[in-house]
Amino acid sequence: MIRTVNRLLLALIGLILFCAGGVAMARGQGWAVPSWWPYNSPHDVLLSRANRLRWRNEDWWWPVVIAALALILVLALWWLLAQFRRARLSEIAINTPDEDGATLNGKALERVLESEAEAQDGVAGARVRLTGHRTAPEVRVRLLLEPHAAPADTLNHFSSQVLANARHSAGLAAFPAEARLRVTKHHAEQVT
Repeated sequence: MIRTVNRLLLALIGLILFCAGGVAMARGQGWAVPSWWPYNSPHDVLLSRANRLRWRNEDWWWPVVIAALALILVLALWWLLAQFRRARLSEIAINTPDEDGATLNGKALERVLESEAEAQDGVAGARVRLTGHRTAPEVRVRLLLEPHAAPADTLNHFSSQVLANARHSAGLAAFPAEARLRVTKHHAEQVT
């Protein structure tokens, strides 16, 4: 969704700036601009003194201006914060033999993958996040390993068992994964 909003906002802003720049350039070159264009005379200004002072004494003017600016600020902050969120799949499309298709809840699949990963020997904790597209999901995994765990064996078991089961159960042709491994902090053991 955020990609769509970004593209629409950029397209709208770009179109407005392109049109305004084109008309300003045409007017600056002395070319004719449409008669309906508000600034078609070389002596026109953007805001005349009368327009600047027109609403000043109205009771509703300043609350409306402040509310509009606050709304613009809130929307701009929402848009900025949305840039840092990673997309999370809410559902995965599954092909079925009857061609109707079905969907699988993304959070449910994440919880299953986490519980199966944590059931492995040497895994203290797991975090799973589904990304990608609903027809081509990807998985990001963070595994917290215990000190005695062998990272290569743990990763091999996770990819050959846990991910393979999930891929087969969901009927996916491919299920790309990115795994990050971290070891729990532990104190050195004393030998006597």
